[in-house]
Amino acid sequence: MRNYLTKLLILFIPLALNSCANGAADGNWTHFRGSDLRAIASVDSVPVEWNEDVNISWKSPVHGRGWSSPVVYGNQVWLTTATPDGQDLFALCFDLNTGEKIYDINIFSFDEAIRKHDINSFASPTPAIEDGYVYVHFGSMGTACLSTKDGSVLWERTDLECNHVQGPGSSAFLYNDLLILHYEGVDVRFLVALDKNTGETVWKTHRQEEPYEAIPWIGTKAYVTPLLINVKGRDLIISNGSAIINAYDPNTGEEIWHIVRGAESTVSMPFEEDGVLYFETGFMVKERSSRFSEMWAVNPDGEGDISESNVLWTRNMAPMPLCTPVIVDGLIYTVDAGRIMRCIDAATGEDVWSHRLRSQYNSSPVYANGNIYFNSVRGETIVIEPGRELNIVSENKLDGEIWATPAFVRNSIIMRTDSHLYRIGG
Repeated sequence: MRNYLTKLLILFIPLALNSCANGAADGNWTHFRGSDLRAIASVDSVPVEWNEDVNISWKSPVHGRGWSSPVVYGNQVWLTTATPDGQDLFALCFDLNTGEKIYDINIFSFDEAIRKHDINSFASPTPAIEDGYVYVHFGSMGTACLSTKDGSVLWERTDLECNHVQGPGSSAFLYNDLLILHYEGVDVRFLVALDKNTGETVWKTHRQEEPYEAIPWIGTKAYVTPLLINVKGRDLIISNGSAIINAYDPNTGEEIWHIVRGAESTVSMPFEEDGVLYFETGFMVKERSSRFSEMWAVNPDGEGDISESNVLWTRNMAPMPLCTPVIVDGLIYTVDAGRIMRCIDAATGEDVWSHRLRSQYNSSPVYANGNIYFNSVRGETIVIEPGRELNIVSENKLDGEIWATPAFVRNSIIMRTDSHLYRIGG
């Protein structure tokens, strides 16, 4: 019965959340972790085995450096990149069928770049795309709307500022006629909704300041992408900062509820299944000797401070998780910062199984056609079958590094490495 219900959810969640631009059911991949932000791909068949010589439809070079994920609409694939010094920021477009580069557009140029962490890039936020338009976002460095028909810049914003310190990471997403952006620096922390047609601000909501007072200055930033969920007919934006997680009304920016849990530098975005919300903190320090993060399960139906009333369970994890887990049939799958692949029971928070890996897996896993795909910074992809026992279906390898979460469309995988864009299968 649970498998049947999960299949129904996979079919109907994109319909229920049709406020996000055109779902994966249309054969598109419009946001980070898919058209509904949940890393559940609507594909009938997708390769499980490949290498540089097998199952590669095309391979195209990508100049510069960037960890943004590819987004797909129609026959176009878009991503962002930057020069290594961060002084020039680009939007790139490739033909889905051939891999031919269609556009290479220098969106923003600077005399001096902002600071970033060594493992981050200046082009880490993933674009959002819909019919006719793509929205590229580089954090405080700028946001722009481009026509996918001719590559022209229709509007841009460079006045939304925050001190990222270690570079931007939060991706954009579309809700009805709004483009939702998340800024969380060491100086200011806010969400803003722009009119997607004009770029003008519709609403802007700052986080509470008090929860950040106990956190070291450098840890008050975050890199998370918000999640859109529906609770009893009401849409909510779930935004997980470094000190507090908030639920907002996406139409107005009004806060609905919050949970204060002091932690630093949150990266992993929230995820949800069967009406239960899950999120991870960044890292926490206990008595200066123990560093860890936490995973929480929460009932999202509430108002005000729900820290005590709505928490279902919490558990400790390795500090600083960089990938966002995927949840399938009541089981949570992730690779923690300690290189441990874990299957966690969503009802209890307890490990079902764990498996040590050799590499770091910072790209977020994706569920597609009965399997889960994990990608490493060494260019490896482990494909597993979900379940209460570990079953590795295949292990694959491409040249270079994989930091970006792949897109799954038209029975193929659009995979970005540090130097190339691939179409696997199709």
